[in-house]
Amino acid sequence: MKTVKKSPDNMTFLEHLGDLRKRIFLAFISVIVAVIPCWFFAKDLFKILARPVTQFLPEGEKLVFTSLPGPFLLYMKTAFLAAVIFTSPFIFYQVWLFIAPGLYKKEKKYIFPFISFTTIFFLSGAAFAYFIVFPWACRFFLNLGSDFNPMITIDQYFSLALRMILGIALVFELPTIIFFLARMGIVTSKWMIKNFKYAVLAVYIIAAVITPTPDMINQSIVAVPMLILYAFSILIAFLVGKKKEKKNKKDDLAG
Repeated sequence: MKTVKKSPDNMTFLEHLGDLRKRIFLAFISVIVAVIPCWFFAKDLFKILARPVTQFLPEGEKLVFTSLPGPFLLYMKTAFLAAVIFTSPFIFYQVWLFIAPGLYKKEKKYIFPFISFTTIFFLSGAAFAYFIVFPWACRFFLNLGSDFNPMITIDQYFSLALRMILGIALVFELPTIIFFLARMGIVTSKWMIKNFKYAVLAVYIIAAVITPTPDMINQSIVAVPMLILYAFSILIAFLVGKKKEKKNKKDDLAG
């Protein structure tokens, strides 16, 4: 006897909007709550965040601020950044709860893999940016301006760090996104291979936006891992497609 999958929950457009607002609100509240303990360690956290550039500064040199409330705002933003990173599993859980009504009953069992892999890839991307890309970019800038005395403001540095760390962290979510798109039949491995040349172009455009320097070396440091992730995503789409084909054949035989 052929089994019939339970269809996704039928929600109206307004119900989806209401659910989206709820998920954003809960994610925001979780970040706000996490900001409180992070604030008490904000100075130490910023020292860690500033290490990619301070390690290359001349001895005794520090970052500077140009407005009186500058340090306070900096530590507040640092606490927010840390809170977002620490609460990322809960944030991804809210993302899951938002998309879950559109999934079939059997697909909803992927909640733990979804949260696990989105968190792992997000943190891996942030670590890659912090330990590899950002120090390289800082050294490049400082070497290029070695004829001058560096006066790096805390606002400029934090904005750059935020863009690179969060930008690369989000890019690293590609395999998880492809998995679910492949599960829904929106993309296939053949389609991804066919459009590989466009993916390369898109990757370098994203790398140019994320990285602060226009040179190919710095862009390639970001682009190459992204292309590896794209290749890994092709493999994921292929495996998902194979599994769907086997299941469809099994269902046809059963019917």
